[in-house]
Amino acid sequence: MVLRSLLFVPGHIMRMIHKAATLPADAIIFDLEDAVPLPDKETARILVRDTMPAVKSGGAYIFVRINALTTKLTAEDIKYVATKDLDGIVLSKAEEGADVGEVAGMLEDREKALGLESGTFKIIPLVETAKGVINAYEIAAASVRTVAVGFGAGDYYRDLGRSVAALSPEQTELLYARSQTVVASRAAGVPALDTAFFGLLTDKEGFTKEARHALQLGFKGKMLIHPDQIEIVNRIFSPSPEEAEYAQKVVLAFEEAQSRGLGAISFEGKMIDIMSYRQAKDLVNLVETIAEREQKRGQSPYVSIFKFFEGKR
Repeated sequence: MVLRSLLFVPGHIMRMIHKAATLPADAIIFDLEDAVPLPDKETARILVRDTMPAVKSGGAYIFVRINALTTKLTAEDIKYVATKDLDGIVLSKAEEGADVGEVAGMLEDREKALGLESGTFKIIPLVETAKGVINAYEIAAASVRTVAVGFGAGDYYRDLGRSVAALSPEQTELLYARSQTVVASRAAGVPALDTAFFGLLTDKEGFTKEARHALQLGFKGKMLIHPDQIEIVNRIFSPSPEEAEYAQKVVLAFEEAQSRGLGAISFEGKMIDIMSYRQAKDLVNLVETIAEREQKRGQSPYVSIFKFFEGKR
């Protein structure tokens, strides 16, 4: 599951949900948490449940950010949105492995009720508090359902008694939490996703700089709050044509050398060993997966507004 760009969409605003179906994000995250006022939670659950099939037909993975366990709204969220069209749940404010395990149990019950295979519904826990950062590995390793771990800077910095409006341009205040999330996730065998951008929506230069910084730290994708950010993130978190071409050459050269019993080779002036080969092979596989995904998306470039009302009469 390639997750470079994950766009948050408020679960109670129909016009934004319809637009989401036509966008090239890898995943659409319907938001039932911060974006939805408490009086609108029930309406949002119903709207999300009923529009998921149409949005999914646009080719994106469908996730829903549910309310944190401490709100006592989690089970009701899952009861409504865990349908056959759902790919997974984004768990707000995960603070320990037991949080992920509890939600995994709820999803297991829903799969049984729907006659779905165990493990159908995936989980992306969000590390958004100091306690969550400290327990990041425990959170990342808690369930085989976990396909990524996200870092949420807004709530994390608020937990430290600060506002993201006070972040320095270099964001050194977030470096430890970001790095901890990446390393812990990697140790658990799942990718890490960087926080949404809290600068001005018009600041594309600042957004691009932050996305590249996240890539350098080891994040594999980024959560987004505006459609204009999708193309930038997809480009930054995808190998360039030059990188893909070089990796393909390395793979072919090393595999040919292996067939002759060699364990390391010199290629274009560089020493290539098994580690370099595996890295190149991973990049080639990523390029192929992205190409397959974009081809699939290209087959469904437009979703009619009428599709949202099919079967609702």
